[in-house]
Amino acid sequence: MSSIIDDLKFQYKIGGIANKMIYWNVGIFLLSLIFYQFQIGQFDFPNWLQLVSEPMEVLHYPWTLLTYAFLHGGFWHLFFNMMVLNFASRLFLTFFTQKQYLGLYLLSAVFSGLCFVLSFYFLNKVSVMVGASGAIMALLVGTTTYQPLMNIRLLLIGNVKLWHITAVLLLLDLLQIQLDNTGGHIAHLSGAFFGYIYIKLLQNGTDMSRIVSTIIDFFANLFRPKKTTPFKKVHVNPKKPAVKRESKIVAKDKTQQQLDEILDKISQSGYDSLTTEEKEFLFKAGK
Repeated sequence: MSSIIDDLKFQYKIGGIANKMIYWNVGIFLLSLIFYQFQIGQFDFPNWLQLVSEPMEVLHYPWTLLTYAFLHGGFWHLFFNMMVLNFASRLFLTFFTQKQYLGLYLLSAVFSGLCFVLSFYFLNKVSVMVGASGAIMALLVGTTTYQPLMNIRLLLIGNVKLWHITAVLLLLDLLQIQLDNTGGHIAHLSGAFFGYIYIKLLQNGTDMSRIVSTIIDFFANLFRPKKTTPFKKVHVNPKKPAVKRESKIVAKDKTQQQLDEILDKISQSGYDSLTTEEKEFLFKAGK
């Protein structure tokens, strides 16, 4: 048992953001088995975790616009979502970075949640929603928008274009939107729309994932201990009084002037007319 846990820890540590996202979804599902009741085929989550279509509930619990995307109503709900998430994640990370993956996942979850709340408010209906489907559809549609003609090999079918798979999934959501799980289908279509807009903005130079990266970096730096440098005692020697020094250029001019005077005296009266001091000065100047 310990070896299995150690292997899972190792896989989580070396795995990329897609693996970590699956781990988080599965881990929270396992916690829900312990803490929340399983009634009539689905979990009964508290209102401070699941997303309620009542706007006042969202105002009281704004974090539910994100927490709902990590909750699942049952095993099969989790299983199929994780299957599609693994598929969409591998495609998305073929062309984009892990930071862009995380940014799109979280932003699309919030956007899908807002669309769910607003649509049910105008329909005058009350419902609750959990599940990562909106964020998953954003990843799939985002990749399809960027590379629609990418070949995908499906078991028993063969090679198909990526946009064919995405189109079938979106068509199923449109056909079933009024039949069953209306909130879920609205979240799917909202996530798909956000994925399309995200890639189009990215192609024009606007990377919305920077919003998420900036927020994460802010909180990471907020709780990260600051490095403190030990106090160092510094001895400062008293400044010595400045000694006024004569400019070398001026000194050189005076020496040249005195030398010129001695040379003039020699030319007029001869070397013997020089004094002892003048002879010594001439001797030193000639070295």
